[in-house]
Amino acid sequence: MGKPTLVVLAAGMASRYGSLKQVDGFGPHGESIIDYSIYDAIRAGFGKVVFIIRQEFEQVMRDKFDAKFAGKIEVDYAFQDFNLKKFGVDKEIERTKPWGTAHAVMSAKDVVDGPFCVINADDFYGYDAFQKMADFLTNEVSDTHMSLMGFEVGNTMSDYGYVSRGVCEVNEEGNMESVTERTNIYYVTDDNGNRKIVYEENGVQTELPADARVSMNFWGFTPKVFEVCMDLFPKFVEENGDNPKSEFFIPSIPDYMVKHGMADFKVIPTSSKWFGVTYVEDKPIVQESISKLIADKVYPEKLF
Repeated sequence: MGKPTLVVLAAGMASRYGSLKQVDGFGPHGESIIDYSIYDAIRAGFGKVVFIIRQEFEQVMRDKFDAKFAGKIEVDYAFQDFNLKKFGVDKEIERTKPWGTAHAVMSAKDVVDGPFCVINADDFYGYDAFQKMADFLTNEVSDTHMSLMGFEVGNTMSDYGYVSRGVCEVNEEGNMESVTERTNIYYVTDDNGNRKIVYEENGVQTELPADARVSMNFWGFTPKVFEVCMDLFPKFVEENGDNPKSEFFIPSIPDYMVKHGMADFKVIPTSSKWFGVTYVEDKPIVQESISKLIADKVYPEKLF
């Protein structure tokens, strides 16, 4: 089996951040979060990276990455657009918002022909996650056995407000039974001064263990996923086409495959600390985190 491919979801509009955060600089020499992800992917054993982007950003991305990665890892691009006919939908629907992360993955179907990993462009995942995923995609993956990286929720929290996470139910075999999106997870301090993690739903707080596994959109797939997406997407559009905010999200695909006995999804535990960028106010926090990793010799000061 050849080296696995890394698929980077970079077509987001960055409306809350205020600029194209996929190429914004966070490292001491202007390194983007993508740079750190690709650096980790190369040393973990990935052989190709595919950027899912909007076509109008192609030249920006090529200027930023092509020469830098030449000779280090194969680079390709796929475009997420609003042409529904290439995905089996014989109609046109006017909308400004992309169709979601699973639709973005479908956009890579013509440039990915083997096991692959999907990540977000603006999330920092850490080397441990890339190494474990590369090992899985090289040695274990099949059309009936795929995976997601399970981060400890305590390693994905913010001190500045609530976060949304896909909380995983994991069975005794270490496989995903379900992923439930919890949109209001935050810290609380009890009467004894102990800080706990809770999620709130319908006004009720429920404690989450700090080591509860959550999905951060870090998936290990085979091209079988493209077939499932192509089967499900036309029905999704038929049912949700009138809602301009509707999105075809990745977790719905593994959930469907598990419930229909098509595949199991191994939840790979990682101790990596995740951090990401949603708002421009997050930038100094990410810069500080990267500076600490450099000081601890986890990364060189200059990556490439």
